Amino acid sequence: MYRKILVALDTTPSDQVLLPPITQLAALLKSELLLLHVADGWVARNFEQLNLAESEEMKEDMRYLEETAARVRAETGLTVSVHLAMGSPPDQILKVAESEKCDLIAVASHGHRLVGDIIHGSTIEAVRHKARIPIIAIPPKK
Repeated sequence: MYRKILVALDTTPSDQVLLPPITQLAALLKSELLLLHVADGWVARNFEQLNLAESEEMKEDMRYLEETAARVRAETGLTVSVHLAMGSPPDQILKVAESEKCDLIAVASHGHRLVGDIIHGSTIEAVRHKARIPIIAIPPKK
């Protein structure tokens, strides 16, 4: 059913809420996981246009992805790959999902309401409106 699941990680504690149910689903369906983080700092957003060097934040993001993937592989035996994208999180999530031929996008819901969404934006809302594949949003722990 879902051969490849894109898991959008944001390097916050919400990742630890998102990963367990998604890895369980992937194990049941024998799916592959693609762990994606979108670096969206100034260097990441201007990386290619200005031919910049990787920032320390980008290096830390890649380490986080690789360590998380290694942990998930060790705990589950699943096939797990990683991708560090740069730019607008909603745009990159959709772009990578399409280019990597993912069947499902998994994201963590942060539980923002109105003011929080205005201040932080809503990646889920932006992805939801443009996605051509199903999305699963895991709510935060209470």
